[in-house]
Amino acid sequence: MQDEVAEIVGGIVAECAGGVRDVAWVAAGGSMGGFWPGHWFLEHEAHGIRTHLCTSNEFVMATPLFVGPGTVVVVCSMRGTPETCEAARVAKGRGAVTVGLYVQESALTTICDHLIAYESIALDESRTERVNSTIALCLAIELLQQTEGYPHHGEAMKAFDKVDSIYHQALIDVGPRAREWAERNRDAGCIYVMASGPALGSAYIFSICNLEEMLQVASPTIDSCEFFHGPFEVLDQATSLFMLVSVGHTRAADERALRFLRRYGGKGVHVLDGRELGVSDLPDSVSEYFNHVLFSPVLNNVYLRALSEVRHKEYHTRRYMWKVEY
Repeated sequence: MQDEVAEIVGGIVAECAGGVRDVAWVAAGGSMGGFWPGHWFLEHEAHGIRTHLCTSNEFVMATPLFVGPGTVVVVCSMRGTPETCEAARVAKGRGAVTVGLYVQESALTTICDHLIAYESIALDESRTERVNSTIALCLAIELLQQTEGYPHHGEAMKAFDKVDSIYHQALIDVGPRAREWAERNRDAGCIYVMASGPALGSAYIFSICNLEEMLQVASPTIDSCEFFHGPFEVLDQATSLFMLVSVGHTRAADERALRFLRRYGGKGVHVLDGRELGVSDLPDSVSEYFNHVLFSPVLNNVYLRALSEVRHKEYHTRRYMWKVEY
């Protein structure tokens, strides 16, 4: 995967004669959330490249003025979401270089300048280094390396080779805890999900895609850094709250929130720590950027499935998606 991405980035850099000025990560739903690690990385490591995270429809309706030559627009859609395909057309029409991440061929694969096939996070046979969020992170790291240089590039590339084995060990380790959590939430009407910094994208996907879309359970997402500015007022002994504790700069915010949860919350508080998943097994110089890479598949493939089973709710079913006009 690393060699494929490096070759594509080399082509992108060559096409941007005046240099890469902006990177826009454009998608919808879980695909947009999957861009979080790439966006987070550039936001905190790049000096001259600006990074932007945009939902597809908004990008089309209110296209930012920066989009044009010198902009790389990375779009992602498993099956060719119409709004995302249109976003790619708009970006290309503005003179931006477009990169499409896809599973199935669609209009997206005919529009974009560069294409990278990825494997669905939901399939057991998929490799962790080949899912969309991991490829996006690799794109971000390689783009920085080939433009400004990145001192920890070597450590990052080696980390990509380790994440699949770490993930499969995490599946074994968290299984019993996930089943206990599912039993406690058998009848929960609302499950809050809280995280911060590098893990916030995983919390967002777990809320809107896994719990709300797939199981039709209300699930607001809370940023740990914002917890004490309003959301903590919903906490009581009956509140169901799923806490992701990340490895990295904002861990202190998660730990502060967790202390409050343990004091005022009840048995509905559940904690999943990135250290337990194996994020800390990666080099300290780059581990922060791999929180999402390990959190998201565990949430999708262990916790979602466990809750689906105890609620007797088939998570492949939908109420409206792909069924009615919208």
